[in-house]
Amino acid sequence: MKSLFGAQEVSEIVQNGYEDLVGNPTDAQRTAFKEAKKKDCKALFYIQHNVDNQHFEKISKATRSKEAWDILENYHTGGEKVKQVKLQSYRRKYEIMQMEANQKVSDYFSKLTVIVNQMRTCGENITDQMVVEKVLRSLSPKFDFIVVAIQEAKDVKTMKIEELQNSLEAHKLLVLDRSSERSVQQAFQVQTSKKEGNQKDFKKKGKGKANWSNNGKNKIEDKVESSRRGGFGKSQNKKMDFDKSKVQCFNCEKYGHFVDE
Repeated sequence: MKSLFGAQEVSEIVQNGYEDLVGNPTDAQRTAFKEAKKKDCKALFYIQHNVDNQHFEKISKATRSKEAWDILENYHTGGEKVKQVKLQSYRRKYEIMQMEANQKVSDYFSKLTVIVNQMRTCGENITDQMVVEKVLRSLSPKFDFIVVAIQEAKDVKTMKIEELQNSLEAHKLLVLDRSSERSVQQAFQVQTSKKEGNQKDFKKKGKGKANWSNNGKNKIEDKVESSRRGGFGKSQNKKMDFDKSKVQCFNCEKYGHFVDE
């Protein structure tokens, strides 16, 4: 809105207003008053045209641009006392703000810029140098060496905020590229190590399998020999002691004997 007022040459009318004619004004005073009133109507039209319905209701009774502008300004800032309270809150957020470990550079600058603009709206005078110094001392530890490089190579007093952001983002991209290359190399090394380890394990398991087969074969043969010697006789004795009158043969389905009998 201020940019619009400046382009239409009505900023002075909006900020200071104009005085009504009193007494017997001269022709020059009438001409100046007519011109000032014309500009005031023009500025009031721009204000009314660029607000939504909610804000328009607040300024609908205003007859001059300064009156309407003061209503909107007081509504958003709350006057000088409220403005000072808000400024103290913004200052506290600004002072304790630190970049998080996994936060993007662009996100941190956006968050910081919002608070800086809020402080400036409340009347705080914050220069680019102050913001640049704040960023350099509040970055995460992984930017320590690039901060030292910037302080040694460039003049922080004349550095722009956008210039600092571009330098940090370029550094971030370089780090990511190198990290991706290292990840690829490490993955290749891991795959190679696994392949070599699998080959060694395969050889070891092959020998162990042969030994197990021999041992297992011997154990099976021992069990078979044991069953030949005493196991079959024991089962026969159990069948002879058992009452077979209620036993049904699975082959002929008759009672009194087992299938093998």
